[in-house]
Amino acid sequence: MNLSVKVNGKKHSVDVDDDTPLLWVLRDVLGMTGTKFGCGKALCGACTVHVDGVATRSCVTPVASVGTAEITTIEAVGATDAGARVQKAWLDVEVVQCGYCQSGQIMSAAALLAGNPSPSDADIDDAMSGNICRCGTYSRIRAAIKQAAQSAARKSQGG
Repeated sequence: MNLSVKVNGKKHSVDVDDDTPLLWVLRDVLGMTGTKFGCGKALCGACTVHVDGVATRSCVTPVASVGTAEITTIEAVGATDAGARVQKAWLDVEVVQCGYCQSGQIMSAAALLAGNPSPSDADIDDAMSGNICRCGTYSRIRAAIKQAAQSAARKSQGG
C-alpha cells in the first residue's frame, strides 16, 4: 500500500503494508539508521522517535497509525531547541559509553524538556523509564538532562 509520511519536515511516499512498524520504514525504506532496533517490544527505548512531539516507540507503531503526524528522528532532533540542548549536554557530560541506546535516550530526554523545561527527579525518572542502557550510564543521563534544563533556564533569564 502506498502511504505518505512526514519525517523530519519532508513528505515521503512509502510502499509498505499498513502494519509495517514505523521503525522499519525509517531504517529500511528511508535509510534513516540513527533510530535503533533493540527489543521489538517497546521495552528498551532504543527505537524512540517523536510523533507530533511525543516520545514514541517506533518498533510497535504501525506506520499507518501515524497518519499526517510529524515524525522527528535523531537525525533532526538537534534542530529543535530542546534537542540541541540535550545533544550538547550529552557531549558535555560524556554520557555515551557504547552508544547503542543513545538515540532513544536523547529522543526521550528532548521530548521531556520540550514539554517540561524544569523537570524534577521524579519527572526525569518517569520520562526515562523504559529507556534501557546496558552500560549503566544512568547517573550521567540524569546529569545531562539537568544540565540541558538549566541551560534553558539561563537562556530564558537572558544569561
